Amino acid sequence: MALPDMTVRPEGVRSMSETQSNRPYAIVSADCHAGADLRDYKPYLEKRWHGEFDEWVTTYADGWADIESDTDAEYRAGVSSFASPLNWDSAKRTEVLESEGIVAEVIFPNTTPPFFPNGLLAAPGPRSRDEYDRRWAGLQAHNRWMADFCAQLPGRRFGVAQLFIDDVDDAVREIRWARDAGMAQVLLPSDHHLKLHNLYLRELEPIWAVCEELDMPIGRHGAVVGSTEDPASMAAAHACGVYETVYMGHRSLFQLVLAGVFERHPDLKFVFTELGVTNWVLQAMAQLDGFCAGARVEGTITAMFAAEAVAELTMSPSEQVRRNCWFANPLSTHDIRQRDQVGVEHFMWGADFPHHEGTVPYTLETLRSTLGELPETETRQVLGGNAAALYGADMDHLQGIADRVGFTPEQLAVPLRPDEVPDDPNFRLFFASKTSVFDNG
Repeated sequence: MALPDMTVRPEGVRSMSETQSNRPYAIVSADCHAGADLRDYKPYLEKRWHGEFDEWVTTYADGWADIESDTDAEYRAGVSSFASPLNWDSAKRTEVLESEGIVAEVIFPNTTPPFFPNGLLAAPGPRSRDEYDRRWAGLQAHNRWMADFCAQLPGRRFGVAQLFIDDVDDAVREIRWARDAGMAQVLLPSDHHLKLHNLYLRELEPIWAVCEELDMPIGRHGAVVGSTEDPASMAAAHACGVYETVYMGHRSLFQLVLAGVFERHPDLKFVFTELGVTNWVLQAMAQLDGFCAGARVEGTITAMFAAEAVAELTMSPSEQVRRNCWFANPLSTHDIRQRDQVGVEHFMWGADFPHHEGTVPYTLETLRSTLGELPETETRQVLGGNAAALYGADMDHLQGIADRVGFTPEQLAVPLRPDEVPDDPNFRLFFASKTSVFDNG
């Protein structure tokens, strides 16, 4: 695949004379991952689980790790990066992120919580009460480890607490605990081939209500959803899981809109992380607007099935998206060009660290190739300001760190030459997909 020629800056790109200053950008990655080394979860479990934990951790093996067997690699694919010390080595992690100009991070789970069959972002939800009890204990252990990990670098780490929604009372209690513990967001379980979580269910109302009450963002993260239960089908399951990862997260949007969740909870903040931005969001907004308009026309098929639900909506779906939804992703040039249609104030940049399909160790190259058309003021928004506003970060504090380690507007203004694109197949594909080579496709 030919890489785009990035030697010429597109029309409208800022010059250095148009920048506000050359002070470095305070970059907040709205998508990073971490977790404990497996045995280090034990102190966070209730003692009644310790015996079973010892058995589980001794026999635990994750078939997804076979996708990338180079255990010496510092950056691994998302499904097998649970083995990297960068998940839990606080000092090393900070050193790497600062070398990439990143001064703060929103941290999603990565390593496998106790009693799970494989990593969280590749595992189905529990399918029995016995399975629920054990995995819920594991999720809570992870959440408490995460709170402690973030406390090692206060003001710079913003932890995301995991949830199950099988027991709504448990979920509400955990959300309240998470807010009290200083966590920044809660994460809904991913839809999976083996278990869907339908967000339109009215029984979930207390979850939306408590998140709105506490001003606690809630959301979903892209997940590899294929099943490893049938060895004969594993190749297809892996392929379908990767292909469907974004769809499984996208279906959340129309469920929340059509169920009236955003209507009843206008201050609810829902975050879509690593699920893309404008390519699907703009299409979904247009389709939902059209669907709801059709449902208001008496006698149409759409009205027969959807008129009752749509009648409860006082705003269009696209207006709800612009009010209630945030999007965290390594942004593409297409995202930047379409930003006003969604609202640039709801865009957040993410490095996806420590996954090697993210931007590290080529963050500067990534930013030079994708944000060149964005004015400096808006660049500061999407690289840090929007995430800081959503999660309550002190940007004055973070700017002081950025002044020491950050990238300047002058650095980002230099177009990336084709010969500077790293000789790494994952990053070559990343650069091709995030720049103009696919914009007309």
